[in-house]
Parts: sequence; structure tokens; C-alpha cells
Amino acid sequence: MERAAFSKYSWIDFVFSVIGMCTFLFDWGSDILVATEFYCRGDFFWFGALVALMVLSSIVVQMFSWFWFQYDRELPGFRTRTGDGTMLFGDKVKLSCLLHVLQLGFLCRHISAIRQGFRVWWRKEEGSEYAVYLTHDLSMLRLIETFCESAPQLTLMIYVVLRTNKARTVQFLSIAASTTSIAWMVVDYHRSLRSFLPDKAKQGWRSSLVYFLWNLLLISPRVAALALFASVLPECIAFHFLMSWFVFVLWAWRQRTDFMDSVGGEWLYRATVGLIWYFSWFNVAEGRTRVRSIIYHSFITIDGGILLGTWWCFRNPVTTEPYAPALLISLPLTYLLGLLFKALYYCCFHPKLWRPPARDPRLPDDLPDAEVSFRNISIQDGTPSPQFLNKRMAHSATRFYC
Repeated sequence: MERAAFSKYSWIDFVFSVIGMCTFLFDWGSDILVATEFYCRGDFFWFGALVALMVLSSIVVQMFSWFWFQYDRELPGFRTRTGDGTMLFGDKVKLSCLLHVLQLGFLCRHISAIRQGFRVWWRKEEGSEYAVYLTHDLSMLRLIETFCESAPQLTLMIYVVLRTNKARTVQFLSIAASTTSIAWMVVDYHRSLRSFLPDKAKQGWRSSLVYFLWNLLLISPRVAALALFASVLPECIAFHFLMSWFVFVLWAWRQRTDFMDSVGGEWLYRATVGLIWYFSWFNVAEGRTRVRSIIYHSFITIDGGILLGTWWCFRNPVTTEPYAPALLISLPLTYLLGLLFKALYYCCFHPKLWRPPARDPRLPDDLPDAEVSFRNISIQDGTPSPQFLNKRMAHSATRFYC
């Protein structure tokens, strides 16, 4: 098996951590401004919806962060490698619990990653592997936060603009913040996935560009279709979401996901995957990836067509005349273009990583491995290893590159 040394923490990792924190603060600042605007104007329904999205997404992210903090404390050698001073709350369980209850756990993780990264990159101290470990956790949490808050919030803001037929500056600010958050998540997440590839299978900037375009072109029309449908039948969008989400959660359960280390945590993960699938595809299990992807995109294509058709039938022909025909044509074409970019990525840029088959117990144990496979993550399985890799991101990488 490929056991190349894990990538060291670099100034680029530090910059990504700082920008990630700035994006997080900018997103929350814009949310507060928009919520204040809605409240002052007397739009209490939209104010309540926006605050609910902020609170619920924060609770979900804090729960994941808390579960991971608990899991990591039980890993063999974790405390010895990290030390009490590397995390902002160290190994103090009560303090960590209080910070997560106050919805500050995610922010503290950002600060801890920047602090540890500064020690490693600027002061040349030890702890490079743990600094990378922290950035990988942040990447996963940003992915969860994006689809729990930024994507629904972007849908809400577009819906408000469509319902009022006008947009204020603060609403454009919120739309820009949500779009930036989604775009940054795509780039950062793909960069973290790539770090688990052996050097010989490393991907260049072109693969990241195609990956970014594929996700942008698939998520954008989905969000737009949901906002258009909500603008004509606002009382039905909640029912549409709940029914779709329930089906997606059942599908995740049928795939027997094993991302978390506890039963409660796994069901939280499946519920979150159901929310992610409402906006975008996210592979969660090995085997038959192409079949599951085709099923998902077929469902989303049909569902998007129904949403657009419903909007076209119930829209106001007078107020929507300037942009309705263009949207009806451009949104399906954009989604189709996104599928083409996805096919291009998998044909030209996706590494075909070999995965060892089940070994016959009668064969000797010293048979050679393949040329290209995933990095060793044995420390997460309880055996000593020079590698200090993040099981959660490695799990996502094995699903993505399978």
C-alpha cells in the first residue's frame, strides 16, 4: 500500500484557515444585518425563518463538533500527540461542553486551527500533523454548515427578492455572503480530499476548477428552482422539503453509512446527508457509485422540472415577463452543463485508485499491493502509526475516490 509521508502544514494551509474564519464571520455578520433589516421593517415571518436557519444550522454544526471532540479523546495516543495546549479548550470536557452549548465550539475550532497553524508555520514548532488534522475537521464542518445554512439561506433570499420584486442592498449582501460561503466550501473541501491521494495521483488546479464548475452549475439551478417554486406556492415548499428529506434519509440508512462512531451520531449524520442531498450529490458509501449518482440526478432532474413547471403555471405573467422565458430555458441548460462538467471530471481528472480485493485467508500475507492506493490511516483503528490522519476526512476521500 502507498505510504508516502503525509503532506506537511504549509503557509497555504494557514491562509486557507484564516480565509475560512473570515468567511464564517462575514457570513454571520451579513445574517445579523439582514435579520435586523427584516425585523425593523416588520417582516417578522422572514425574520423568524432566517433566525431559525441560523440557529438550527449552528446547533447541527456544534453537535458534530462535540461528537468529534468526544471521539478524538478516545483515540490511542491522541492526547500525547496533541497536548493540552493545542486546542483552545484543551482536554477540559466541561469547558468544551459549555462552549458548544453557547454555540462557540465551531468558532473555537477556527481559532485553534489558526493558533496551531501559526505555531507550526511561523514559529517552526512541532505539531504539523495535528495542524492538518484540525484543518480537515474544519473542512468537514464547513461542508455541513454550508448546506445547513448557506444554501437554504440563499434560497430564502432569492425567494424574498422574487416575492417583493425588489432587492435591498443588505439582501444582495446576504446573497453574496451565502454564495461566497458555498464557493469557498467547494474549493476547500476538494483541497482536503486531494491531500489523501498518494503523490503519484495528485491532481492539479485544473481538476479543482472543473470540480468547482461542476458543483456551481448543479447547485445554482437547484437553489433557483426551489426559490421560484416557493415564490408561487410558499405553503408547499416545507412539505416538499420534508418529503424529499425523509426519502433521502431512508436512502442513506439503506446504504449503511458508518461515518460516526456512535449510533446517535450516525443518525445525525444521515439526517444531515438527507439535507445535503436536497441541494447536491454527496457520496456516502462505497460500491455502485455510478448507479447511485445516476439515480440521484435523475430524481433531481425530474423534481426540478416539476418545480419549474409549477412555477410557470402559477406565476404572475405581468411581473415575471422580463425574465421568465430566460429562466425556463437557462436553468435546465445550466444543470445539463453541470452534468457534462461532472462527466468531464470523472473521465479526465478523477484518479482511478486501485483498492485491494478481499484477500483469501489461504494466501500469504506478503503479497504486493497495488501501485496507487490510499494513505495509511491505521492510527484511527487503534494501532500505532507514524501517520496522524483524520479518519473523518479519510472516510469522505475513500467514498469520493472509489
